Amino acid sequence: MKFVTLNDGTPDGRLHLVSRDLKRVEPARGPTTLQALIESWEEHAPALERQYAELNAGGGSPFDPARAMAPLPRAWQWLDGSAYQSHGDLMTKVFGIKAETDPSRPLMYQGMSDHFIGPTEDVPLPSEDDGIDFEGEFGIICDAVPMGTPAEAARSHIRLVVLINDWSLRAIAPIEMKTGFGWLQCKPACSMAPVAVTPDELGSHWRDARVDLPLLIDWNSERFGAARGYEMSFGFDQLVAHAARTRNLVAGTIIGSGTVSNANFREVGSSCIAERRGIEMLDLGAPKTGFMRFGDRIRMECIGADGVSVFGAIDQAVVKV
Repeated sequence: MKFVTLNDGTPDGRLHLVSRDLKRVEPARGPTTLQALIESWEEHAPALERQYAELNAGGGSPFDPARAMAPLPRAWQWLDGSAYQSHGDLMTKVFGIKAETDPSRPLMYQGMSDHFIGPTEDVPLPSEDDGIDFEGEFGIICDAVPMGTPAEAARSHIRLVVLINDWSLRAIAPIEMKTGFGWLQCKPACSMAPVAVTPDELGSHWRDARVDLPLLIDWNSERFGAARGYEMSFGFDQLVAHAARTRNLVAGTIIGSGTVSNANFREVGSSCIAERRGIEMLDLGAPKTGFMRFGDRIRMECIGADGVSVFGAIDQAVVKV
């Protein structure tokens, strides 16, 4: 199934099913918000599957992405990992950013979850001097996960897959890292593509609890990256298990993959500016690519084997607050 949340003037919007080709929508029968659905998935999923089949056969109304909010406009919890070893290795080599952790343990932090920016909304930020950077990543939304759930059981708790732009302010990040207290100012609200999909919608491209498709990123209409999502050191099942080791995870918890990155980054490009600058430092001795300016646009999209956009597109501009 594919879901979108359309703006109805309320903070959580109105949950809709969207057709597989992303052309038609229809209000979901039963739960009116995505959070309500996640909390009662087993009860409502069978009827929604039938409604989804009917929608794909015809009917509904035209889908206007401009009306879409983030699928889950606000969440109880947002946990972001750093599951791409090539990205971590590059950042360590170039910038000396090294986490003193066991490599068998995923890196993860808790970020801002009370607001996710819609896919076509402007992104207001205070200053270009903060080093405005995008970070393309995949994410999952899980239902309630009991404490101590192992990875093999955690996979069944992954209800939806999403596409996220995890904005970063690179000039602030080193300051906050040195405090040892974690992120705050350098991590504003994330953006989310309009469509949340059940893993089965990805078919063979949902492999080992990973998205095995390229994440296409265009900055000011120029291709910047097309790294594949599969090269995670830890699958989403392992990330869920890691997060749930000492706590229950509330239904509606969102977990991110971290910046999508491939070892052949010089060929496929990057999913954030910081990685591109790191490559330039290695190859040219100094970074050449600047960070984003107000008025710049970023587009992120994932195209399936059928040529259809899987999650719809994040397509938005950065503006001064």
